[in-house]
Amino acid sequence: MLTHAQTLSLIQDTGVVLIIRLDDADKALEVARAAVAGGIRALEITLSVPRALELVTTLADEFAGTGVAVGAGTVIDADSAVRAIHAGASLLVSPQLDPAMIATGRRHGVVTIGGALTPTEIVQTLRAGADLVKLFPTEIAGPDYLRAVRAPLASVPILPAGGVTVDTVGPWFAAGAVAVGVGSAVTRAGSAGDVTRAAREMLAAVAAARRSPVTAPHREEA
Repeated sequence: MLTHAQTLSLIQDTGVVLIIRLDDADKALEVARAAVAGGIRALEITLSVPRALELVTTLADEFAGTGVAVGAGTVIDADSAVRAIHAGASLLVSPQLDPAMIATGRRHGVVTIGGALTPTEIVQTLRAGADLVKLFPTEIAGPDYLRAVRAPLASVPILPAGGVTVDTVGPWFAAGAVAVGVGSAVTRAGSAGDVTRAAREMLAAVAAARRSPVTAPHREEA
């Protein structure tokens, strides 16, 4: 299992956590392997995937020593966190704030990402000890929302998750995202070859966004 520092560095360096939320375990395994072949270095296997913890163990063993972080998603309490860590997860992701989950992750030296939406929730998640704050759901909180939130909370490392595509990733980074959680744009791209290509395209889009961020429209102060 990767160290805390190694896992966090992979997320920050590549700018992408791949969220694998599929209803077939074999397909999820195929997608994970194909995405890694395309350059993805941080995987989140949600606990809604059949045999999710078994997949975490398989992938953690398979990618040991290769610089790939394998984590678990939808980890909503301490018990789920412990089971995921024992399965080999070096990353725990939750859609909401659960201080016990975050404390468990910190105690075992794994990276934790807690979900939040409002400024109050974001600050509470950070104070609970989360390494990153997952902005969720992004369907109702776009880049303009993130930009507004970061005006007073510029130091908070925020990771928007859900609905991110190669066409929308640029505005997220321009708004201040440190990384993004990417799902169906890669995981449901098609065959294994399609997933590999989609992963490469997403990583290229992130790299381009970081080099040339989209400029926010100028607004006159009232």
